[in-house]
Amino acid sequence: MSDKEIRAARAATLAPPEKAAAKLAGQNKLYVRERIALLFDEGSFVEDGQLANALGTGLPADGVVTGQGLVDGRPALVVANDPTVKAGSWGARTVEKIIRVTERALGEELPIFWLIDSAGARITDQVALFPGRRGAGRIFHNQVALSGKVPQICCLFGPSAAGGAYIPAFCDVVIMVEGNASMYLGSPRMAEMVVGERVTLEEMGGARMHATVSGCGDNLAVDDPDAIEQAKLFFSYLPTCWREPAPEVAAEPAAIDLADDCVPADESVPFDVHEVIDGIVDADSFFEVKPLFAAELVVGFGRLAGQPIGIVANNSAVRGGVLFVDSADKAARFIWLCDAFNVPLLYLADVPGFMIGSEVERQGIIRHGAKMITAVSEATVPQVSVIVRKAYGAGLYAMAGPGFVPDACIALPTAKIAVMGPQAAVNAVYANKIAEIADDDERTSFVAEKRAEYEADVDLLRLASDLVLDAIIEPSELRSELERRFAVLIGKSRHFATKRHGVPPV
Repeated sequence: MSDKEIRAARAATLAPPEKAAAKLAGQNKLYVRERIALLFDEGSFVEDGQLANALGTGLPADGVVTGQGLVDGRPALVVANDPTVKAGSWGARTVEKIIRVTERALGEELPIFWLIDSAGARITDQVALFPGRRGAGRIFHNQVALSGKVPQICCLFGPSAAGGAYIPAFCDVVIMVEGNASMYLGSPRMAEMVVGERVTLEEMGGARMHATVSGCGDNLAVDDPDAIEQAKLFFSYLPTCWREPAPEVAAEPAAIDLADDCVPADESVPFDVHEVIDGIVDADSFFEVKPLFAAELVVGFGRLAGQPIGIVANNSAVRGGVLFVDSADKAARFIWLCDAFNVPLLYLADVPGFMIGSEVERQGIIRHGAKMITAVSEATVPQVSVIVRKAYGAGLYAMAGPGFVPDACIALPTAKIAVMGPQAAVNAVYANKIAEIADDDERTSFVAEKRAEYEADVDLLRLASDLVLDAIIEPSELRSELERRFAVLIGKSRHFATKRHGVPPV
């Protein structure tokens, strides 16, 4: 091959054909190399396999750009589909390039950014790319091996179809560009052919569906640059690998000062827990994960005096803060993520418990709740549980109550801890007696008396006196209290149990 041919082959990988460029512009998409330029620090990207399949026709780099660079000064790897090359589909060399990136990530413990925009495997190449020991299955195998070892961050700019949809599924976060991104095992056309279902692409696997219904997507982005910016921000809270501490930045004050009456004393009055979070974390540092999915539970990263923390908080403003199947799953995955990458956990409890009823029982609320409790139990990072208001029944357990060995369990003056709320407890114990009382005033007086007895039995000061609680703190003092508590927990022992692994409920 002549120098001219080599230069032409290399040039073909650097810019899309005019027609393909126009299509990208019409879809409000960036070219693959523009995406990579936004991800990595200027001049830091080193590419591997640029001339893959150079002898093929119309297959520059075989449809995927791979390599390494610096993201805000820290090393990372990238796998980036080129949708202008056969819709970003996979050939044999595409798969080999991706496998090599995952092998390098395993060997050098480097994070991977997955910039996905692919129609899936090329059926014409299936024997070469699908079944073998270095076939596409090796990608997913290696992703599982990488899980908890290095961050895997996915930006989904277009389709992620069929088996390729598992790449996002194995990542720590999936950021989907609304209007362009989709993922599905079978396309709408295939669904109609195989199962007779007529459905649109958005209904089947669109970004908003996955971010609100399935939970397969974590956050929505308005366009490609927004997705990449969110991915870099997510990465800023995590170390480059499991051996390192989470990165710290300069401390900032909170955006607001918490007033001592910021939490309504009446447990039936809903309030938005984001206001409490804003009074705890450094200003503008809260990055919420899955904000549109199971919103009765808020999870996300923040910084406390510059130190990254993970926050798990019940939000009574949505469905009363009750834990459902989806919110239990959401919590478990986030807790496992934080524990894997050395991010301390803060729980803000205001929970009446897990949802009851035949619908959630059929959905498996017991095993899903057990999954969340498993994650809380297994976590060995510093954990502080704050009882903001109510913590009833198994909700207390799920929010790292005292029995789950948090490093501290502290309460605000509005806190209430019990097997159930006083009204429910009185009705459960005295239902027959209450029904027998004919006089309305006498019945009301009896219920009030028994309620007062119940509340005295679980009085907050009594719980602190009996060492159930480690402290009772005013909201105005909460941030400084948490700063000190997390500071003294640096370097804590991380051992949980000696075994291969547990068998958690799924």
